[in-house]
Amino acid sequence: MGLTADLCEKIVRVTDASIPDDAYSRADQVALDALSVALAGTTQDAPKIIADYVRDQKAAPQATVLGFGFKTTPFYAAYLNGASMHVLDFEPMSNPANHATSPVLPGVLALAEQSGADGRKIATALIKGIEMESRLRIAEGHPGSYLFHTPGVVGPMGSAVAASHMLGLDANQIAYAIGIAGSRSGALSANSGTMTKCTHCGLGGAQGLESALLASRGFTASSEVLEHRHGYAYAYLEGDIDPNGGILEYGETFRISDPGFAIKLFPAQYTTHWAINAGIEAREKIGDTSAIKKAVLTLPEVQHAHRPLPETGLAGKFSMQYALAAALVDGPLGIDHFLDEAVQRTDMRAMMEKVTLNIDPTIPEPAYDRWFILDVELENGEKVNVRIDKPLGHYHREPVTPERHRIKIHDCLGRVLSAEAEEEFVSLASRLHELSSKEVTRLLKICS
Repeated sequence: MGLTADLCEKIVRVTDASIPDDAYSRADQVALDALSVALAGTTQDAPKIIADYVRDQKAAPQATVLGFGFKTTPFYAAYLNGASMHVLDFEPMSNPANHATSPVLPGVLALAEQSGADGRKIATALIKGIEMESRLRIAEGHPGSYLFHTPGVVGPMGSAVAASHMLGLDANQIAYAIGIAGSRSGALSANSGTMTKCTHCGLGGAQGLESALLASRGFTASSEVLEHRHGYAYAYLEGDIDPNGGILEYGETFRISDPGFAIKLFPAQYTTHWAINAGIEAREKIGDTSAIKKAVLTLPEVQHAHRPLPETGLAGKFSMQYALAAALVDGPLGIDHFLDEAVQRTDMRAMMEKVTLNIDPTIPEPAYDRWFILDVELENGEKVNVRIDKPLGHYHREPVTPERHRIKIHDCLGRVLSAEAEEEFVSLASRLHELSSKEVTRLLKICS
């Protein structure tokens, strides 16, 4: 047996009985957060365009489309719902950094709707899919993540594993499923800050779902896709996977609970959260931020975040300058801070002009090690210094309280649901793994 076969045997052996209660509790929180973010995401232009496209296909109405009031095939539902879940850049962050939920959960929900699965089966599939992505992400390393957007690389693989659980595939079929998915992987980071970025999660998840569906029908692929000399590792993992480096630790612990994930409190690319937190803390010390003369942000050599004067809200999500300026001007940032009109505000652009980035190559880049330092000089010569090691919601900082998380959930749901529907949604989604199949149906009805 090779690495792929050994891994698939481990994947099959992960069942409800082998998953601890803590992992299920974390899966409930992830699902609540991600579905809330997805519903808010349906108000954005990119999912609206995709929804019009999908609706025009007149595909079989088999799976619920979140927020748009129609059904389509599982493939299209996973595509559109995954895009809605990611478009705000607001869903939970796995460790190592990855948007692991948006490629996995939509496909699982589509299959659950077809089969009448209960919440525990959904949660188990979600945990298994995230585990696959996380183990591959550890092996991927940072060079790959700079060229490729990680959900497009590991998302199809995690989605294939999650869908395989929903379909009851055996180890050989799972090997074929991830073999197919390996040929569906890849998403260029050049599209960060554009509408296309959300499709990396949506389409990646749909491709993984389709891979499992094909494998369930007898479709074949390389059964050695991970270790083959022309396979996944050589394409995305710098040429090799060390079986002792974590990939075969699949299911021995579960990454969804150890080390856990970050609840994002601001709808922007995760690296900018260090700048946002620095801006919030400095603002509290300064009071009148109109008195700022200049602001120097010292940071590691991060990718895609040097955008001095972004023109759109999407680009603003990837602008360290805008993230810091907006936090200095307004404090904590919400969804509306990343509308085009917010980025174009006169006071925001004036503050961005005062921001300078100071790249320090000695600061480690991984999200669990990096720090940012903000030095602000006021017009009267007074200086304010702030250091951020871990932003609010970080994996290794105190967990976000249920009360603070509920504020985020309401900011998302209040845009699309009535107060009554919001309360029912939260009561269901927050205990996903305990839901009956009837309750799952009701949850999807609210989401539709």
